[in-house]
Amino acid sequence: MAYIYQTKTGKWGYTVSLGIDPVTMKQRQKTKSTFKNEKEAIRAAALLEKQYEDGELQSESRKKLFPFIVEFLDWYGRHAKESSVVVRQMCLDRLCEGWDNLQLRQVTKKMYQDRIYTLSEQYSKSYLTNIHTSARILFQRAVEMELVKKDPTEGVKLPNKEKQALDDGDEDERLNYLEKDELIEFLQLAKKDGLKYDYLFFTLLAYSGMRIGEMLALKWADVDFEENTIKISKTIFFHNCNTKNFKLLPPKTKSSKRMLRMDDGVMSLLKKHKAAQNEHRLRYREYYEDMNFVFAREDGYPMMTWLVSNRLRRLLKKSNIHKQITPHGFRHTHTSLLIEAGVGVKEIQQRLGHSDYKTTMNIYAHMTKNMEEKAAEKFSAFMQNLL
Repeated sequence: MAYIYQTKTGKWGYTVSLGIDPVTMKQRQKTKSTFKNEKEAIRAAALLEKQYEDGELQSESRKKLFPFIVEFLDWYGRHAKESSVVVRQMCLDRLCEGWDNLQLRQVTKKMYQDRIYTLSEQYSKSYLTNIHTSARILFQRAVEMELVKKDPTEGVKLPNKEKQALDDGDEDERLNYLEKDELIEFLQLAKKDGLKYDYLFFTLLAYSGMRIGEMLALKWADVDFEENTIKISKTIFFHNCNTKNFKLLPPKTKSSKRMLRMDDGVMSLLKKHKAAQNEHRLRYREYYEDMNFVFAREDGYPMMTWLVSNRLRRLLKKSNIHKQITPHGFRHTHTSLLIEAGVGVKEIQQRLGHSDYKTTMNIYAHMTKNMEEKAAEKFSAFMQNLL
C-alpha cells in the first residue's frame, strides 16, 4: 500500500510497503520525494507496487553466509537422516573455506565456478559432485527464502577430469588392494616395525572388510568373544578434526548393519588388546574418560581416521610394496581374498554390507578380471621357453 504526501519544500513523494524482511522480520519500505506534483508521485508509486507484485523488485538480504548455513542444516535435518546432514555439512565446509565474512548475495557465479575449479584439483569427481549438490540445495533454499535473487550455482559445470578419490569407496581398485603375498609382507612388517596398534589396525581391516569409520566406532559391547563375532552398527564422524567433537552415526546403508564372524587369531589379538587397555584404564582412571571404545586414545576418547592413514603411509614407505594403498584398500583386499577363496557373490555382498547387488558385482567382475589377466601372464611366462 502506498502513502502519498507533500514535503515542506512543496515536492511530492511516496512511501511504498515492500513486505517483511525475512531476516529482520521488519517491514521493508521505499520512499522517494522528488516529484513535481501529486499525479507523478501516484503514478510512480503504482508502478513500484506493480513491479513488487511481479517479483521484479525482490531485494537481496545482507544475511551472512555462515549463519545461513547453520539455519539451512537445521532445516535440512528436519527431513533427512543425520548422516546425510553430516555429509552436507562436510561438503559446505570444504566449499566455503575462506568465505567467513561473505554475505550470501556476494557469492557470484564466477566466484563459485572458480572455487569449483580449485576444489577439482584436490578432490575426486564423486566428492566434487557431492559438494556441488550441497551448494545447489543451499542456494536454492536461499532463493526460496528471498534472501538472494539468483542462484550462483545454476549453470555451473563440473570439470570433466578424474582425480584420485578421497572419499569412501571411490579408490581405484586396480591399485588399491594388496595381493595375498603383499598382505602377508605388510602385516609382518606391521608386527615387527609398526607402532602401537598398527598390527591390530590392519589385521582387523584386512580380515573383516569393515570400513575405517566402522572400525573406529567399535565398542567392546560389539565384540562377542564367545561367538567370535563383531557387530557393525555404527560409524564415527569427527567435526573439524576434533577428537572430542565426534558423533556416532548409523552406517552407510541399512545393509551396512551386519554381524561378522571372525578368525580365531583376530579375536585373540583383540583379547590381548582389551587386557592391556583395562590395565591402562585402571592405572590412569583419574583422567581416563571411559567410553568403552575398542580403539581409544590414552585419555579414552576415540582414535581418529587420520592416525590410521598416517600409520599406513609410514609402513608403506618401509615396505617393498609400490602401490597407493589407503585404509579403504584393505576392504578391497578382503574382497579379493574372498573371491580367491571361492566365496560366492551373495556372501561377499552380505559380509561387506553392500546394499546394492551391482556394487558387489562391479568389484567382483573387476577383481576377477585382474586375476584372469595375471593367470594369463603367469602361464605365458611359464610357456615362454617352449615356444
